[in-house]
Amino acid sequence: MRRRSFSLAVKRTYPRGPAGGALRGSMGAPSGKLPTDGGEGLLQNPFGALSAAGLPAAPRVPQAGASGRGAPPQERNRGRVDVRRETEGRGGKTVTVVAGFTGIGPAEKEALSKKMRAACGCGGTVKEGRIEIQGDQRATVARILEEAGFRPVFAGG
Repeated sequence: MRRRSFSLAVKRTYPRGPAGGALRGSMGAPSGKLPTDGGEGLLQNPFGALSAAGLPAAPRVPQAGASGRGAPPQERNRGRVDVRRETEGRGGKTVTVVAGFTGIGPAEKEALSKKMRAACGCGGTVKEGRIEIQGDQRATVARILEEAGFRPVFAGG
């Protein structure tokens, strides 16, 4: 059997420049400068057909200063957490450990850790569900936990 070879003629079209001539670039493609003026504006707004018809109304959240009295913030009890100081197994370095969180995810622990590190001006991490802050920072950590709605309890020495 003989193999036949054939080629298809394909006409390549290239974008036209502002003057109507083909733009030429590298590798045999059209060269020249590409227009950077942003081109023509959008002919159609893709969001123009959307409307608020059929959508539920946004819930209204009362603001503290809206009534003129300034309602006190509601205190929420998110549970007890233990705040303790550890040096064991750390080469003599002191670390403040916050443990005993219930109903709180890793993302919120990470956010609390970041807030504590910024307030204390030191490093820290989240390990095995506990927040570890470098140094003896129990008072500052307890204040931040109270602001977040937790009930910090000092444990250990």
